[in-house]
Amino acid sequence: MDAVRLIVASRRALAGSEDGPRIMAEAWQAYALAQAMGSRLAVSGPPELRGEALGLTELAGRGCGVLDTPPLDVADLRAAQLTDLGDARKALLDLGTLLAELGMALIAVASAADDEGTYWQCMEAIDAADESRDRVRELLRRLAARDGEIRERHRTAG
Repeated sequence: MDAVRLIVASRRALAGSEDGPRIMAEAWQAYALAQAMGSRLAVSGPPELRGEALGLTELAGRGCGVLDTPPLDVADLRAAQLTDLGDARKALLDLGTLLAELGMALIAVASAADDEGTYWQCMEAIDAADESRDRVRELLRRLAARDGEIRERHRTAG
């Protein structure tokens, strides 16, 4: 399945999550998807994006690592369903939106947390979401710069 469809599914699932444990499980899913997308870009994306893509993979992995792994069947793991990035720009824009929504949802969970463990898990996951969004923004900036250079070369060659 392509990245945009998986991100849409993640956004819907996050929006439909009504309690802290479900939101945290969806956060884990979102980080796993971001990690898979970063890996895919690092391996098969444009060379200009590979360093930032590896950074996204690392940060999203940290997001997964700070949260308890939800009990998921492999078939339910959205990241495992990623077969194609499709339009990288669109996928990255949508991923940035998902990470922003995720940060807001985790703030709500942290604010309502009854125990310190949940609170601190959420705080660390919020940091990972913010840093991952920064990485996505940098990937989009580099992608735009690369596309601008390609257009400029075609303009001057033609």
